[in-house]
Amino acid sequence: MSQITLVRHGQAQTKARDEHEYDSLSALGHQQAAWLGEHLSETREKVSRVYCGTLIRHVETASAMGAETHAEIIQDARLNEMEFFTLAKLYGVQHAVPLPDTREEFVTYMPRLLMAWEAGEIENPPESFVEFSERVTDAIAEIAAGKGPALVVTSGGLIGMVLRQTMGLGMPAFARACIAIMNTSVHRLHRLGQDMALTQFNAVPHLDRPDRQYAQTHL
Repeated sequence: MSQITLVRHGQAQTKARDEHEYDSLSALGHQQAAWLGEHLSETREKVSRVYCGTLIRHVETASAMGAETHAEIIQDARLNEMEFFTLAKLYGVQHAVPLPDTREEFVTYMPRLLMAWEAGEIENPPESFVEFSERVTDAIAEIAAGKGPALVVTSGGLIGMVLRQTMGLGMPAFARACIAIMNTSVHRLHRLGQDMALTQFNAVPHLDRPDRQYAQTHL
């Protein structure tokens, strides 16, 4: 039975307001990834294949985890995040909706942004919602067709899209899932018949210790 373990990257640059500024791990992000790598080694996690996106934060997370000790890391641009900051900037200019400053404001902002993107109400996006959805589908299907357990280091929005496709989530639930996904959280898919089923969501066993709970971050 095929298994895919999806990992969100470690904490990136939380004060960033564009794609370039955001795309590297913070010191805490490197530590989160290192702790996850140690946990996978201690629990003797079986990994035959390792994939990650081509973004710097993906590569840094995979490296800090020591993922190359399991298998050669295959970089695939289809595993890259939606360009959130670019979409948010376009949405702000075109619809006068500013990027929120607090996590609480994101709860209502994210569904609005994603629904506008899906409906084609954001002009000249870097990719359409359909294109994002299709590349995620193609990448996960290809990985699922391979042999042996796979580890995939990617981003929260992509993991959220996998959940949407696997569980049939509507847009509000998809948006909430994206917001909820923690840095270096672990999500698991198993093949059941012709389909993939979610068997684990947002697990952070490497951060459950009392002295590490401060590292359970979303941004």
